[in-house]
Formats: sequence, C-alpha cells, structure tokens
Amino acid sequence: MDGFHYLDWIVLGLFVLGLVAIIVWVSRMKEDTTSDYFLAGRDAGWIAIGASIFASNIGSEHLVGLAGAGASSGMAMAHWEMHGWLILVLGWLFVPFYARSGVFTMPEFLERRYNSASRSLLSIISLVSYVLTKVAVTVYAGGIVFKEVFGIDSLWGIDFFWIGAIGLVVVTGIFTTIGGMKAVLYTSVLQTPVLLVGSITIVIVGLIKVGGWGEMQEIFEQSKNLTEHGDSMMGLMRSSKDAEFPWTGVILGSAIIGFWYWNTDQFIVQRVLSGRNQTQSRRGAIFGAYLKLLPVFIFLIPGLIAFALNEKGLIELTDSDAAFPTLVNQLLPIGLKGIVVGGILAALMSSLAALFNSSAALFTVDFYKKYKPQATEKNLVFVGRIATIVIVVLGIAWIPVMKGIGKVLYEYLQDVQSLLAPGIASVFLLGVFWKRATPAAGFAGLATGFVLGMIRLAFNIFADSVPEDTWYHAIWVAPNWLHYEIYLFGICLLVIFMVSFFTERASDEKLVGVTYFSSTPEQRAATKASYSNWDVINSIIIIGIIVAFYIVFWR
Repeated sequence: MDGFHYLDWIVLGLFVLGLVAIIVWVSRMKEDTTSDYFLAGRDAGWIAIGASIFASNIGSEHLVGLAGAGASSGMAMAHWEMHGWLILVLGWLFVPFYARSGVFTMPEFLERRYNSASRSLLSIISLVSYVLTKVAVTVYAGGIVFKEVFGIDSLWGIDFFWIGAIGLVVVTGIFTTIGGMKAVLYTSVLQTPVLLVGSITIVIVGLIKVGGWGEMQEIFEQSKNLTEHGDSMMGLMRSSKDAEFPWTGVILGSAIIGFWYWNTDQFIVQRVLSGRNQTQSRRGAIFGAYLKLLPVFIFLIPGLIAFALNEKGLIELTDSDAAFPTLVNQLLPIGLKGIVVGGILAALMSSLAALFNSSAALFTVDFYKKYKPQATEKNLVFVGRIATIVIVVLGIAWIPVMKGIGKVLYEYLQDVQSLLAPGIASVFLLGVFWKRATPAAGFAGLATGFVLGMIRLAFNIFADSVPEDTWYHAIWVAPNWLHYEIYLFGICLLVIFMVSFFTERASDEKLVGVTYFSSTPEQRAATKASYSNWDVINSIIIIGIIVAFYIVFWR
C-alpha cells in the first residue's frame, strides 16, 4: 500500500483548508497589543486551553520520538507520559499564583518572587532549552516523517529530509506570525481531534495486523526481548542496575522533569495564562490532564506494534525513530493514510507554533521591553516575530550535533531536559512554598543548575574522547542520566538553603500573592470560589486512572 493516493491528498487538502480558514478568521481579530498577540487577550475558555496544552505538548517528539522509544525500549518511557497529575498541580496550585501576579512570562514571575537577575537568567535558560530541544527535535522529526511517509529520498538533488523540515518551519512560521497566540489556540481545537483519530486508527489497524494484544505481549516476553537484567520490556520498572532506566532514577527523575515542564515552563504555562479567569484556566488544565492520559496508548504502543511487526517480518523497520511513519506508510489503506498524515501535520505545526509564540514572548517581554521601555505595542509584536526567526535558525543549526549524540529522539529530548529542569524546578518549588528563600539564593540555585547541566551536556557531546580512568569522567560522564539529574536537583536545593541563611530575604510586602502562605484572605476566597465539586471529582478520576495504569504495568 506504499504511495500516496489521490484520495489521501483530498483528505489532507480538506484539513489544510480548515486550518487556513481558521487562520484567516483569527488574523481579522484585533491583535495590536502584546496581550492580544502572546496571550490571546487573556480571554480563552477551558476547551481551547486544554486542547492547546495537549496539542502543544503532543508534537513530533511523540509521533516520532515516543513511538521510537516504544520500538527500542518498550514501556520504559511511559513514566513521562503518566504526568497528568502534574498538570493538576498546575491547575490547582500554580494557576492562582500566576493569576494573582498578572505576569506574561515565567521569568517575569521569578522577578516578582526573587529579583531581575533571576528573571534574565531564566529567560536565557528557556531560550537555550528551546534551541536544544523543542526547535531541533520538532524540525528533525518533521524531516523524518515527511521522508518516510512520502518515500522520497531526494528532490532536486537535495535530501528530502531537509526539504520537509525547512518547509514545515516556513509554513508554520507564516501562520503563527500572522495569528499569534489566537492562531495556536484555535487551530489546536481543529488539530486535536484530527490527531486523535489518526493515531487511534494506527493502533487499531496495527493490533489487528500483529494478531492482537496477547500476540504482541508474547513477542516481547521472549527471552531475547528482555533487558540485560531480565526485566520485561512490557513492564514499567527496571533493575536499579539498568543502564538507561533504573527504577531508582525513573520515579523521581521523571517527576522533576515533569514538574519543571508542566508547572514552570513558558511553553506550557502560557496556555493557562491566556485563560479569562482562574476557573477557565484550572478547568483547561484538568481537560489537558485527561488528554495527557492518551499518549501512552496512541503513540508509545504503536512503537511496540512496529517492533512486533518487524519481528514477525510483516514490516521493515530500519530505524526506531521511523516506527510511526513506517506504520502509516506500510499499513494503512487508501484514504486513511491522508487522515493520519493530517494528524501528523497537526502535531508538527501545533507544537512548532506554540514554540514560536512562547520564544517570541520570552525575548520580547523579558529582554527587548526591559531595555526599550518606550517601545510601542506594535513594535514589540514586530520584534517578537523577528526573534522567532532567529530561534528557529539556531535550532536547525543544532540538529547535526543532536544527531551526533546518537540517542533515540525521545530519549535525547528527556536527557537534555534532565539537565535543564533541576535548577528551575528547585527555584520555583522553594520560591512558592518557602518564604525564607532569598533573592540571592534564587539566582544562585538557578545558576548552579544551569552551569552544572551544561557541563554535563558538553561532556555528553564529546563522551567518546573522554578517558574512562579520569576523575572528570567519573563525575560528568559515568553517572546514569537520571541519577545525575537527581543529584543536580539535590545540589540546587542545598545551594538555595545555604545561601538563604546568609543573605537578606525579600520583604513581606513583596511576597504577597506569590508564595503559598502569603496570599491574602481575599485572594484565598477568590480561589476557593473559582472551583466546584465537578472540578474535584474529575481530578480524582484522573489520579485513579494513573494509579490503575501503574498497577497493571508495574512488573
């Protein structure tokens, strides 16, 4: 069934027309201010917020990377996808703080809590993280998808990987530049159901082809598919000696990354900042948490299916990161292929669009506006668009280095995030829940985490040339990536505690509304009035589903 039939092109064309119609509609709305452009005028409802959280998170790193992780390492990466409970933490604990402060960006929140130096440093770290992870990963994955799905090796003498990757950037950049945050939010409402339909189709067709869930389990339970320490590839827990996913690192390590990503990263938090009030923002987070339960089943399991089909000789899987597009190209009948490619296109564009908007907001609000306070609103929006282009170019330039590290795409993503998350997570955690954390301590913890993380990344790039019998190999290269992340998190917490006891704390007036114990009675009353029993019940249901998943796949 290889090849793209004209019916597939028709289906894909209808999706693109729907996307264009939304962008044209959005572009006619008022968007003269930074609030309009970056936060959709702070008037988004819970459905748009939740769909945007999901669609922005579920990008190519999931369609390509998570499926690839499933094909190469089984259920090991599922821990990172069972983080719906951390989105609930965003909705219940952090939405009130962010709402009270009225901030545009997470660095701006750190300035309210600590000082301007912390704000500037977090802006730099966030932009670096976008270049190293989100831009590079999404563009790289986009190139893989289009090359595999369309089956074209080269065009006009150019590797089709780069044609697909750059084409994706240009098209997405145009619609994001025109529509801003509203384009990201409203196109997500269209993209999310299309993405779900396409991915669920892959799971159903793939399971039928492999012979059912039991047959797939049987393939994975064969001795040659066990880990080196005898753990099942279908189980969540691995030996503490496992080189990649020891249980001693997975539980806390994935939670540190999850806390940083879902509660403090501009890329995700910007979705809830666009809510018209606390109620809509919280319910958007709850809806997003429901949707976050799906990736294991619609992205990781296709990777397991691809591995099983390859073992049975029913498909040819040349590279684990090509698992999902290979299933699309080799399994689906005419017509359905167009739907799934539409879903892939939706994921790529949504993730990249959200990134464009968030990076533009960070640079414009935290750097340009700070040093050009007299700049007009229209000038700020223009600068944000230029900043987007620069971020994308740097991300594309990083792709060859990323490929050289040699990890499966999703594992690369989590590895780099494990070096960025500890410092940020520790500063936000203690900043919100410990009044004694001082401005100097916040900056020190942030700087410590970033410096030690980037040193580890540099050693990872040149790991093959680092002698194993040296002290710096033992410190920077030898530790498992998850264990290193936990050590780094502990060091950052310790630095914040120690510096806080020797430096001056912020005044109580400065801390009002930005720490857990300093909110006023009026603020607490407003928060309490913003939720109902249905919000509580739905949150409990989400936690129950996560617990049930761990019980079933604990082995």
